[in-house]
Amino acid sequence: QVQLVESGGDLVQAGGSLRLSCAASTTISSLTGMGWYRQARGNQREWVASITSAGITDYADSVKGRFTISRDNAKNTMSLQMNSLKPEDTGIYYCKATYWRLGSSLGSWGQGTQVTVSS
Repeated sequence: QVQLVESGGDLVQAGGSLRLSCAASTTISSLTGMGWYRQARGNQREWVASITSAGITDYADSVKGRFTISRDNAKNTMSLQMNSLKPEDTGIYYCKATYWRLGSSLGSWGQGTQVTVSS
């Protein structure tokens, strides 16, 4: 079982920045990958960004050029730097980790952190 705890969500004005953090209960180098997802009220949960164990990153088109995903192996944390925030970025942001157990790919989710971007 991998425990994930998000932090950093806040209320921010459009154009502002926030940095989210996800702390994992295991060494993140042991994880297949990690990523950020978000869910706006009334919408489905959507993928935002991901980073592999090799450090390869990818982003949803809606956040490219504005968000940066990173990890700190020494601290077992993953971060999402969010710049030039827009009201449509509002939602609950979730950290996800994938890992192998007994030959199966498993996923763990954090409880989420609220990001609200005001106009």
